[in-house]
Amino acid sequence: MIDTHGHYDDKAFDEDREEVLSDLAAHGVCQVVNSGSSLDSCKRTVELMEKYSFVYGSLGIHPCDTAELTEEDMDWLARQSRAEKCVAIGEIGLDYYWNEPERETQRKWFARQLRLAQEVGLPVVIHSRDAAQDTVELMRAEHAEKSGGIIHCYSYSRELARSFLDMGFYIGVGGVVTFKNGRKLKETVEYLPMDRILLETDCPYLSPVPNRGKRNDSRNLKYVVAQIAQIKGLTEEEVERITTENALRLYPKLSQI
Repeated sequence: MIDTHGHYDDKAFDEDREEVLSDLAAHGVCQVVNSGSSLDSCKRTVELMEKYSFVYGSLGIHPCDTAELTEEDMDWLARQSRAEKCVAIGEIGLDYYWNEPERETQRKWFARQLRLAQEVGLPVVIHSRDAAQDTVELMRAEHAEKSGGIIHCYSYSRELARSFLDMGFYIGVGGVVTFKNGRKLKETVEYLPMDRILLETDCPYLSPVPNRGKRNDSRNLKYVVAQIAQIKGLTEEEVERITTENALRLYPKLSQI
């Protein structure tokens, strides 16, 4: 299995990061994409990529961390994104659940990072919360289909998923699909073609049932796999194989080890 979105740079792993990462292979997790969300977390992601052979990275600024961004920061991101093990620009996007920074600031830097991805020739990892219409409109305006990528931690309807699929995007599915109140995501997974589904944890957040409420890590992917298998009428082995093939198709650098 490949965890396409984790945050092992998070302070939640400060006490046992080495132990957790060293144990992933024993649980069937062969590779992890660590996702940057601020300038500091991007720097820590670069360090993780350099230290662990199986950790790759996506580098970008989460909408909630865009208030102080500058063009110099974009230049730094561009340079770092050319690293051998950087596979995407992200996570970037819009988050209207929070009131800060103001929406215009979020939109400005989302659009700028969509353009950055095209400049450096990488796909994008998109975070979108309570901002469906603006997300789709900005993606279309900036021709995000040229980069492709993932809609991370998908939280919208199955109907809206069609818009993202039409732009060539994959849908990231994590622990929410196991929640009792995760009906919308279950319906979306039922609708999605299997060749557009990617596994993710968003760890240390969104731990799946039966570990909901606890710190999440990639060893919990098996619960996500089991739920997808049940919804799609497939074996767990089939889900693991197909989602791994999907990840390698989007991120060909992962197949080089």
